[in-house]
Amino acid sequence: MQRDKPIIIAGGGLGGLTAALALARRGFAVQVLEGADEFGAIGYGIQFGPNVFHVFEPLGLADAVLEHADSPPGVIMVDALDGHEVTRVATGNPLFRERFRYPYIIIHRRDLHRVLLDACARCDLIDLVSNAMVTGFAEASDRVVVRTEDGRSFTGAALIGADGVRSRIRAQMFGDGELRPIGYVSHRTIVPMAELAADVRRNDVVLWAGPGFHIVHYPLRHGALFNIVAVFRTASYAERTDAERWRADLQHTYRNAHPTMQALLAMLDLQRRWTLGVRDPVRVWHKGRAVLLGDAAHPTLQTLAQGACMAIEDGLALAELAHLAGGDFASAFRQFERARCLRTARVTLESNAIWEMYHADGIAREVYWQTLGERSKAEVYQCLAWLYDGFRLPDGPAVVADPAHGFGA
Repeated sequence: MQRDKPIIIAGGGLGGLTAALALARRGFAVQVLEGADEFGAIGYGIQFGPNVFHVFEPLGLADAVLEHADSPPGVIMVDALDGHEVTRVATGNPLFRERFRYPYIIIHRRDLHRVLLDACARCDLIDLVSNAMVTGFAEASDRVVVRTEDGRSFTGAALIGADGVRSRIRAQMFGDGELRPIGYVSHRTIVPMAELAADVRRNDVVLWAGPGFHIVHYPLRHGALFNIVAVFRTASYAERTDAERWRADLQHTYRNAHPTMQALLAMLDLQRRWTLGVRDPVRVWHKGRAVLLGDAAHPTLQTLAQGACMAIEDGLALAELAHLAGGDFASAFRQFERARCLRTARVTLESNAIWEMYHADGIAREVYWQTLGERSKAEVYQCLAWLYDGFRLPDGPAVVADPAHGFGA
């Protein structure tokens, strides 16, 4: 691939950097345009199922990721009202690793982003450009010209929109509007483990599920930090007020929650609130020489902890298909949609369904809890197999490690 006409990636997040590494591994020159003043990530925790290592292994990054990650003994669902355990995925059981080959991990998003960014910086086929917010693009017969907010333009062979849920690339391509709000918001906090006063499991991933609300918590950085995420339904989801109002909102919503949850809520940093929304899955993510990946193509709720992982899988799949197509981007992008559409749509739709289950009330809640509690360990693993076993490219070989082209050293 000519260096004067690289593949341009809009967005330097986890999906964009993975795509850059995977494309460079196959000999493509890449230019990553990041809108922020410097490449970085929001500083909270993130979870990954074993399927993410089907990407990290071929890119030679698995060891570096594992150095920063932890593998929790269990992922546990607890009743947010009375504190009893509803169900668990025994991620620390040797049978889990035997069944899925790789571990379930929790990691600080900044640490993972740094692993990917350092790998990109070591590769001379990747050009990282910060302070370059992409606003749109124009296409010619053999190139795309990408415009940035400060008036610059960049010319490349193709454009990958990895610019998130409010993707400007998607807006230009399809004009299908913003995410549809679902009436829920989230607050995220990380505290030093030494300052954690609540009586909670400190090594597991724990979800406290209640009617219209939940809390997730788990350790980070080998037990030095504790990550807390509070999510709840509120009529004020669209309002931008202040921390005092948000605190009152929390106290009202969680008024009947278990005392442990009250202790966790008291630790929340309320300086920022995220409004949650959904988008119906679509089959087409490209037009001409431009294509979307990750949240720009298929945003999902966090119930399966797979949003970032789907973006990372996208990055490798897109690179492999561009390689197999010999740089015929129209063909590669069509194949990419076919390879990834159903898997990502299933993640989105199952996440929506599980979301409703987590937040159910009344007799529906009791039925869901009973159903989950009746599943054996083997049945739980089988329910996750479609997801954690990774993905294959259509009409082609499984994606496998290629140490000669790794970027982990």
